[in-house]
Amino acid sequence: MQAALLETVDSPIVIQDIPTPRAGAGQVVVQLKAAALNHRDVWIQKGRYPGMKLPVVLGSDGAGVVVEVGEGVDAQWLGKAVIINAGHNWGADERFYGPDFKILGMPDNGTFAEFIGVEAQYLAAKPAHLSFEEAAAVPLAGLTGWRALTTRAALQPGERVLVTGTGGGVALFVLQFAVAMGAEVWITSGSDEKIAKAVALGAKGGVNYKNADWAKALIAATGGNRTGYFDVIIDSAGGAGFAKLIDVATAGGRICFFGGTTGNITDVVPNKVFFKQLNIFGSTMGSQKEFVEMVQFVETHQIKPVLDEIFPLSDAEAALRRMDTGAQFGKIVLKIST
Repeated sequence: MQAALLETVDSPIVIQDIPTPRAGAGQVVVQLKAAALNHRDVWIQKGRYPGMKLPVVLGSDGAGVVVEVGEGVDAQWLGKAVIINAGHNWGADERFYGPDFKILGMPDNGTFAEFIGVEAQYLAAKPAHLSFEEAAAVPLAGLTGWRALTTRAALQPGERVLVTGTGGGVALFVLQFAVAMGAEVWITSGSDEKIAKAVALGAKGGVNYKNADWAKALIAATGGNRTGYFDVIIDSAGGAGFAKLIDVATAGGRICFFGGTTGNITDVVPNKVFFKQLNIFGSTMGSQKEFVEMVQFVETHQIKPVLDEIFPLSDAEAALRRMDTGAQFGKIVLKIST
């Protein structure tokens, strides 16, 4: 089968023929129709991810059709259109993943290939309203956003939410999930064009974080007083700008972050946190239970992922470079087969 293989750090991925997987006990083989990129793929390519193990087929997200089932797997999966949970072996404790947790695309071969072998327990039926390209965009980003918003920050209908850095896959899922839950959603972005696109998706409004006074502008836009502050804030950047999230959070508010793209959190004034009785959470990925809940929510509310650009598998390196620029709005997807 054809696969996009990363052989060494800081090298382009190459399309190679590698053996097609077979289904072992409890496993299936999925003929992949589409796969989606995540920043994780770029970080692995640059050698900036823990537990590096190369060579490897990159890719955590995928959707396709089951073409083989192993011993002990219900034969009804054969021919079914599915999406694959990228996170495996979460463990028994819903609060935190266990020591055996891993994500497709390293150490195990991932979804940038024509076929993949996975345990049947990590499959979900593809929501009928989604194309394979849209379905492939759901698993990792959707699950990460779902856990951050629901399990960790415990969003309630009618609350006001701030989503930072809108344009990436997780942030857009958070926006769409929160709108569907009946929240009032505001966003930040470094692009006025992306802010306008987020408003079209249901955001109440947004500000450009490149403006030094963006926090004051945001408070003014939402009411200019304590009632204008945010009950829930979902962040992926960290860095020096995190201190301003403290400023725009309401008393008793919840801040949840799942990334640190701008570096270590600095300049937080402790008394602003404890006098406001703020709750700050870290989050990453999610459990199998949360994956099932997220997929059901996507289907119930007919949520469609925002797609940025679709590349053929042969152009996987170009797709990675597109992601590396940070210019995308939505998920970058590889079309693997028809």
